[in-house]
Amino acid sequence: MDDVLDARTGLKDTLPTVFGYIGIGLAFGIVGKASGLSPLLVALMSAITYGGSAQFVMVSMLVSHSTLLSIILAVFLVNARMILMSMTVAPYFRQERTWHVVLIGSLLTDETFALSMNKLNRTQNTLSFPWFNTANLTAYFTWIIASLIGALLGNFITDPKRFGLDFALVAMFIGLLYLQIIADQSMKKALQLTVVLVTCILMYIGLIFIPSNFLVLVVTLLSCGLGMVIKHVLF
Repeated sequence: MDDVLDARTGLKDTLPTVFGYIGIGLAFGIVGKASGLSPLLVALMSAITYGGSAQFVMVSMLVSHSTLLSIILAVFLVNARMILMSMTVAPYFRQERTWHVVLIGSLLTDETFALSMNKLNRTQNTLSFPWFNTANLTAYFTWIIASLIGALLGNFITDPKRFGLDFALVAMFIGLLYLQIIADQSMKKALQLTVVLVTCILMYIGLIFIPSNFLVLVVTLLSCGLGMVIKHVLF
């Protein structure tokens, strides 16, 4: 990753994460097909909802015949973290046109957010619309195509868990966390690892008392606050 912020570089920077999208997209397509969804519905869900973890939640709730309101609420809670991510990215696009900002926010994902945070370490805290939009679009279309292919393959794979495909999402986030830690030169590694440990502990304890869909948002806010305290007190 370098300090160039054009569209071509956006495509190049996104390519390493594409393999993660392919793996998770295939997993979702296979799971969706195994749950009774047609390949068309799987592709439409990926194009409209466009949220990996949220889509897995939707499929599981549809299979259990949950009410429409409960599905909508669950998807909102799962994706509520995107509000925090969008607020973090927004200041870098104050001078952009409104529709540029809306487009970036609409297609923002965990992966492109993490990619942009890594990019900031190389560009003196600047981002551009061509770079970010290319990264988002590459991820978006890769996700849809991978989901569709997964649904088509689902005719031959009836038990996704047998191949560990349900772990693909977790594995990708672990990889993104590793890339963020090694790329960020502005903070000491000890501080970053301490915050990661605190976050893991909060998640572990929180699962006892808080529904998992809401826990991500709660732990995100708590970890940010505790991270600031740890930074100023210990580092």
